Amino acid sequence: MATFLYRLGRLAFRRRHFVALIWVALLTLAGVGAASAPAAGNTSFSIPGTEAQKAFDLLEQRFPGMSADGATARVVFKAPSGEKMTDKADKATVEKTVKELKSGSEVVSVADPYTGHAVSKNGTIAYASVKYKVSGMELEDSSKDALKEAAQHARDAGLTVEVGGDALQATPETGNSEVIGIAVAAVVLVITFGSLLAAGFPLLTAIIGVGIGVSTITALAKALDLGTTTSTLASMIGLAVGIDYALFIVSRYRAELAEGREREEAAGRAVGTAGSAVVFAGLTVVIALVGLSVVDIPMLTKMGVAAAGTVAVAVLIALTLIPALLGYAGRRIKPAGQKSKLLGGGRKPKQPGRPNMGTRWASFVVRRPVAVLLLGVIGLGAAAVPAASLELGLPDDGSQPVSTTQRRAYDLLSEGFGPGFNGPLMVVVDAKGSDNPKAAFTKVGAEIKGLKDIVTVTPAMPNKAGDTATITVIPDSKPSSTTTEDLVHAIRDKGEGITSATDAKVLVTGSTAMNIDFSQKLNDALLPYLALVVGLAFLLLIVVFRSILVPLKAALGFLLSVLAALGAVVAVFQWGWLSSLFNVEQTGPIMSMMPIFMVGVVFGLAMDYEVFLVTRMREAYVHGEKPTQAVVTGFKYSARVVTAAAIIMIAVFSGFIGSSESMIKMIGFGLAVAVFFDAFIVRMAIVPAVLALLGKRAWWLPRWLDRALPDVDVEGEGLRTAEDRRDADPDGERELVRV
Repeated sequence: MATFLYRLGRLAFRRRHFVALIWVALLTLAGVGAASAPAAGNTSFSIPGTEAQKAFDLLEQRFPGMSADGATARVVFKAPSGEKMTDKADKATVEKTVKELKSGSEVVSVADPYTGHAVSKNGTIAYASVKYKVSGMELEDSSKDALKEAAQHARDAGLTVEVGGDALQATPETGNSEVIGIAVAAVVLVITFGSLLAAGFPLLTAIIGVGIGVSTITALAKALDLGTTTSTLASMIGLAVGIDYALFIVSRYRAELAEGREREEAAGRAVGTAGSAVVFAGLTVVIALVGLSVVDIPMLTKMGVAAAGTVAVAVLIALTLIPALLGYAGRRIKPAGQKSKLLGGGRKPKQPGRPNMGTRWASFVVRRPVAVLLLGVIGLGAAAVPAASLELGLPDDGSQPVSTTQRRAYDLLSEGFGPGFNGPLMVVVDAKGSDNPKAAFTKVGAEIKGLKDIVTVTPAMPNKAGDTATITVIPDSKPSSTTTEDLVHAIRDKGEGITSATDAKVLVTGSTAMNIDFSQKLNDALLPYLALVVGLAFLLLIVVFRSILVPLKAALGFLLSVLAALGAVVAVFQWGWLSSLFNVEQTGPIMSMMPIFMVGVVFGLAMDYEVFLVTRMREAYVHGEKPTQAVVTGFKYSARVVTAAAIIMIAVFSGFIGSSESMIKMIGFGLAVAVFFDAFIVRMAIVPAVLALLGKRAWWLPRWLDRALPDVDVEGEGLRTAEDRRDADPDGERELVRV
């Protein structure tokens, strides 16, 4: 591996014009494809195999004009103080609004509040339900504008009007998150390299990689049903790893220059050593992201595969474009330890020969490994305690900021009709196999009415064929509560008995039931996904480190950091600790995707630091240093760069905390905290402490396994052997370059 990448690095350095041209052509091609591709909305949402999805599919067949998955809107009206919605003037305003809403080209139906019993008992609040032909993700802007205009006309008439439902679903605003992340990354890179030019290379290549990845996603969005969330994840991950991978190779290049090597040779060795770590770190990220397909939710699978493709592009750019750019830079890139004149280069160090911070820290850890290990484990364990109270769910309009019309509509409906009104359950009765469908419909309604925590059960509404009916159930509690979840399970349990008695199938669906099934499916997939991802990466790390205990330690450390990060997420977003600091307006259940999403993304990123840091230790050990000294050497050359890489990732993810969407805010916070815990506590403290305690045992591998594993030579031992041959026979260098 190291020898092949060494040759690739030298080739890219020499043929830099050709390499640069290829990447510019790919970026242009992707950009043209994105510009000419038809516009696509958010990806469609389905959960194969769940009861809620089966019910939706059944409704599409038996109620063809119903548009079961069509967008819905609830236009909520509140009368001025001292008035009621039944007053003549207010009623006329509502009826005029209903008539205006019906004129939309994508509207299926609009329910009049006065004929549909949609006025609250005290008469102050009413609502009109609007049903559309297409989902909220596919709804045209003209339909959304018409909905907003109708609501505004009613406001102008003196009513308080808010609009809830998914019809006004909009792409969340993340502000200047990516710009902020890039700005922080630029500052960190300049401090790390002491050179504006060297700092610019990782930024430039990361932007090119993200540009190619996101443009390709945009170009294929319509054909593959990819949405805006797919490109958001790809840009978030691609930007972070793209900067980090380039950072490691440029840093190693400067280190090779400091040892007196020629620039082409230094570029080859940088790609051969640090590039090997980049390849395997990238593979772990790709494994983690592609592994999301195990969950069997198309949306997650597409997001994972698209982000994995962007990571693969980042790896290829780091291995080829970075050495090409280094060739263009020439002597303007200084060896490690030297700064450009603009940033204070040429000055004598105040304390020449003093060990750097990484060396001093590692020396401290190997002298007191037990204390550092206990402190790190206890600290992360304390942070993980809130995770024991983790409650999962999906955000609804009740989790929106209070400034949004969706949230205000949610609050008005809760005030007028009760909290459960915002999450009605739809019970679908399939009586096609029943001898008496009408009796089956009646029995289902009666059985459901006997359950607790229910406000209303509507009469069954059969289709034209009379073999299928829908029953609407209004729970007594809000959609995201555990009480509503228990009610869904109770109805399904009743359905099993009804099926055996009447041969009619009872299915529960609706957005609330869909969210419950989604959360359950994610919970069921978490352990298999964790076993697959950690298992494959464990095998990969055995090949990289040629050790059993080092990969095991890496996996256990990752689990500890993820649990601690989940604990922090629960403390802020569920318990409300420091919620004002992060602008969390509404606490509640943690997004059900969060655990599996954090496992996938954070595991891949955590293994980056493990590979970059420990391969340098492994390299020193293979080249003859004692185990504890190898730990110190690894930190001497890698700690500064790993620290910079972690700060950059934290900055990129933290930028998304400013999003107006609670889901993206939560993801940004969770990933930033997880990277902080993993990089600075697990990899910088626990890892060196464990390796110091294990000594030579850390690198133990059974002989039979050693013989069976391929020799990927990540530490570059083959390059050292080749260098020794060249010292003995100068002509050998020319032979090596020709290969």
